[in-house]
Amino acid sequence: MPDAVSGATGTTATYSATSSVDRGDQMGKDTFLKLLVAQMKYQDPGNPADTNQLMAQTATFSQVEKLEEIAKQNASMLALQRSSSAGAMVGQTVIYTDPTGASKTGVVTSVRLGTDKVEAVATVGGVEVPLGRITDVGTR
Repeated sequence: MPDAVSGATGTTATYSATSSVDRGDQMGKDTFLKLLVAQMKYQDPGNPADTNQLMAQTATFSQVEKLEEIAKQNASMLALQRSSSAGAMVGQTVIYTDPTGASKTGVVTSVRLGTDKVEAVATVGGVEVPLGRITDVGTR
């Protein structure tokens, strides 16, 4: 469970970034590599694959690997940004929308950081408020 960020105690915060994106509707680099190997394995010996096509497929494979690296780096940067933003709210006056739709104001006393599946929560005047419900940060 993530640690709470509190203005009074100076507790450190941790956040775990997702390292991969799994989508069932897209093939990954492993599937691409398997298809490339199968194509080479079962090609007609009398009519071998065009070397230009093979080079293009190899270049595409390299691009897929680089895109996966970029996705991992973006996930890490997003996690750091979320932690920094949430921690900066401690001690700030915020306006949020409660579950009934009413606008409320209070001071953030602590923040419980979220994960990739659970939204971060700020404690405002003793009430736990999901960060997505906060509409304004700062004094008015």
